[in-house]
Amino acid sequence: MTLPVLFGANVDPIWQPHDAPLRAARAAERLGLDLITIQDHPYQAAFYDAWTLLTYLAGRTDRVTLVPTVATLPLRSPAVLAKSAASLDLLTGGRVQLGLGAGAFWDAIAAMGGPRRSPREAVEALDEAIQVIRAMWSGERSVRVTGRHYSLAGTRPGPPPSPGLGIWLGAYGPRMLALTGTKADGWMPSHAFLGLDRLPEAVARINDAAADSGRDPARLRKIYNISGLIGSESDQPFQGTVPQWTDQLASLVSDHGMNGFVFWPADDHENQLARFAEEVVPAARAALA
Repeated sequence: MTLPVLFGANVDPIWQPHDAPLRAARAAERLGLDLITIQDHPYQAAFYDAWTLLTYLAGRTDRVTLVPTVATLPLRSPAVLAKSAASLDLLTGGRVQLGLGAGAFWDAIAAMGGPRRSPREAVEALDEAIQVIRAMWSGERSVRVTGRHYSLAGTRPGPPPSPGLGIWLGAYGPRMLALTGTKADGWMPSHAFLGLDRLPEAVARINDAAADSGRDPARLRKIYNISGLIGSESDQPFQGTVPQWTDQLASLVSDHGMNGFVFWPADDHENQLARFAEEVVPAARAALA
């Protein structure tokens, strides 16, 4: 069974003006979008804490799903993060997904007291964190996980989340992509870091890893974060007219198996978001139908 294609918008977690994220989130919901994503960069002075903001927005919206893109694992305990996500999942009726990343910007992470990890250590820690989170969501009476970076020693987990709560990874390197296919529920790459030229190989690596693990690659959520502008005709990706955008999104679904798109307007955010939701999304849905 193929997953439905989702469309969403990124909401910047800026705190000046203090109500800007709420206005953007409500606009995205009013326009009928499926997702809102929130960057998690705790070391950015201009940003709210992502999980606090995400929880606040969940309480001030009614329908849209909220996703951190992606939670910075080195600064967030996976056991506590699992409990937070499960709690918000139940409180919102299933309107949250756990976007999770291995970490980047290591100088900034270390400056906040977090660990500085090599690429290999970061992937290893993320793998262990997924085990911890799954254990915390298991509904078992007591759980244990033994790892180099993260462990559980007879913890009593709870509350168990709804079946729909998943882990969506921000992944780019070969080991991260393989981990996504093997153990995650979704994938959240950004066009800025994974261009169209590299996308097919990355999708193939995820799909192969999933199939080798006995999982159906078509059941993995694959969200592409796209920064661009809707306007006059252009030969650049995600910079053209509504028909050009429609063709590109439809091609990403049919040719590469992507099944979700989050728009990050490069400029004129309010008007661009409206054009995306009112013009691009309906045209893309019609083309895919």
